[in-house]
Order: sequence, then structure tokens, then C-alpha cells
Amino acid sequence: MIRGFALPLDRDQLDRLAIGLSSLCVAHCVVSSIVLALMASAGGVLLHPLIHEVGLVLAILLGLIGLGRGAMTHGARLPAGLGLAGLGVMGFALSQPHDGREALFTILGASLLALAHYLNRRALA
Repeated sequence: MIRGFALPLDRDQLDRLAIGLSSLCVAHCVVSSIVLALMASAGGVLLHPLIHEVGLVLAILLGLIGLGRGAMTHGARLPAGLGLAGLGVMGFALSQPHDGREALFTILGASLLALAHYLNRRALA
């Protein structure tokens, strides 16, 4: 419970969900890049900024809740620090042009975030 707010997911489920979201983000970036290279018209839909903005908001929410709760429970700072770095890299990616740099930084950030949630799960075990 977070200050009177009960979450429907336990800590392990929340980290699993966050790892899944990060994995979907990486898959989205890789598939979008491939599809964009094969069919330029599909890139407009798959690379729409709203997809990236909504994804980042979800990643921030899950990161704050999951990694924040984990840090308060187990006291390990590494997962939260890696998660913050991953979110920062993902946010930076939004400012990059769609020439491959955005996908590269997003994949790097999502991978750091997934690693952070993995380490958080291990620290809670």
C-alpha cells in the first residue's frame, strides 16, 4: 500500500509487468526500424510520436511505483539508479531525429530499465 493507495499488483507482478513493457518497447523499436526500412509508408504509423510519449509515461509510472516501492522495501539503490538512467535515456531519445538515433537510444534506455526491474525483483526475493 502506498499512503492509502492499494495496488492490485504485488511487487513481483509489477516488476514483471515493467520488464514486459520494456521488452515490448525494444521489440517496437526494432520492428519499426525494420518495417520503416522496408516500407516507408508504414513508418508514419509505427513511429508516430504519440506511441513513444504514451510508452514513456507508462514506463515512468511503472518505474516510479515498482522501483520506488522496491527501494523503500529492500534499500538497494542500484535498481532505482539504473531505472532512472534508463528513463532519462528514453526521454532523451524523444528529442532525436528518426534516423536511427532515436531507436538506438530508446533500446538502450528500455534495456537499462528492464535490467533495473530485474535487479529489483532479485533484491525483493
